[in-house]
Amino acid sequence: MKRFCTNCFLFLMIFSMLFNSISFAGDNNLNLKGEGVLLMDYDSNRILYEKNSTKRFYPASTTKVMTAILAIELGNMDDMVKIDEEVVKLTDGSHIALDYNEEIRLEDLLNALLIASANDAALAIAKHISGSIEGFVELMNAKAKELGAVNTNFVNPNGLHDDNHYTTAYDLYLISKYAMENKSFRTYVSKSEYTIPPTNKKTEARLIHTTNKFLYGIEKMDLDGKIVPIRYNGIKGLKTGTTPEAGSCLISYAQRDGKNMISVILKSDKIGVYTDTYKLLDYGFNNFNPTFLGRSNEFIENLNIENGSLPYVSTVLNRDVYYLLKDDEVNRVEKNLKFKDKIDPPIAKGEVLGSAEYYLDGSLLAKQDIVSTIDIKSVPRNNLVNLLLDKWYISLIVVLITIRGLFLLRKRKYVRSRYSKYS
Repeated sequence: MKRFCTNCFLFLMIFSMLFNSISFAGDNNLNLKGEGVLLMDYDSNRILYEKNSTKRFYPASTTKVMTAILAIELGNMDDMVKIDEEVVKLTDGSHIALDYNEEIRLEDLLNALLIASANDAALAIAKHISGSIEGFVELMNAKAKELGAVNTNFVNPNGLHDDNHYTTAYDLYLISKYAMENKSFRTYVSKSEYTIPPTNKKTEARLIHTTNKFLYGIEKMDLDGKIVPIRYNGIKGLKTGTTPEAGSCLISYAQRDGKNMISVILKSDKIGVYTDTYKLLDYGFNNFNPTFLGRSNEFIENLNIENGSLPYVSTVLNRDVYYLLKDDEVNRVEKNLKFKDKIDPPIAKGEVLGSAEYYLDGSLLAKQDIVSTIDIKSVPRNNLVNLLLDKWYISLIVVLITIRGLFLLRKRKYVRSRYSKYS
């Protein structure tokens, strides 16, 4: 069932993204430091801004989004994970000081992974889920391909540098959006701190803090000459990443005024990831608004049908259609209706009979099904009686012609008989 739901999600997302590819990379110069940049509307998958979004970059610890996905989907949060010597030896960079033979809950490791960006937690999760780091990496790459992230290749579960460990801003969006569909993941990445309770090796609790300054930062930053707080109103979290080769990277999820967006910044600097994200999200929230293109149960038209219990079928949109648009785009949206070439009864209520397509400047924005509002039965018309009953006016004409013909014939015989009598 889980795999079925996953496939449905992927189909809808990929289908949507095939059509929602209008972007504004050249429309506004936001003066961004990041070399790979993407801003997406979470709900419609519309590209709002992009810069080198399909170019390969090193992802650093944004890798851990995929590690978390697999841990949540394949693991049990109450599992006790035993740390082995390999995890301790391979640990480099950020960590929570996991010790040899330490036993710790999987859920605590997940919090350490996504809040403190702990590299040792990533290794421990990988070995617990797959039995080996190599086996887990295979799962990571298989999941990436399944999500459509075809320009991504993982070599490890924590994002430490390897020349063959790469991704793109677009791929990270696909992976992150999928992750954000999971309630547990959303909870983890929204936390600014977490306390890991004592273990068999640690007598004191470990208080960890997020690496994401958008969630806790009290400092200020220079935004094109304006000093602003580093915390951004509406940020609900996601993931940071930094290595010398990758530079500073940041994925962010934000909500404001009914709008939901994901931004991706790759290969920026430690302040630039925040100023870039700030500018991107401001651009998205200030310039685009949710616009209803069609409403659920909106009447479309009546379609004539033959051989049915009714002479026509009424059609409506099966659900709301809305899209994030700029104010000057709203009046440029055009609707095109398409129906099946042949519509014959029986017709079921809710049956798809066509589609409504919405275009902006010739590019398809959205597509929604048009459905029947009622059940219509098929009425057979394969015998003479039904034909005569259906075409009653033709039957009446035939009867009248027949009567008149009989009358004229009888009259002619009468005239002939009288002529013979008197001749």
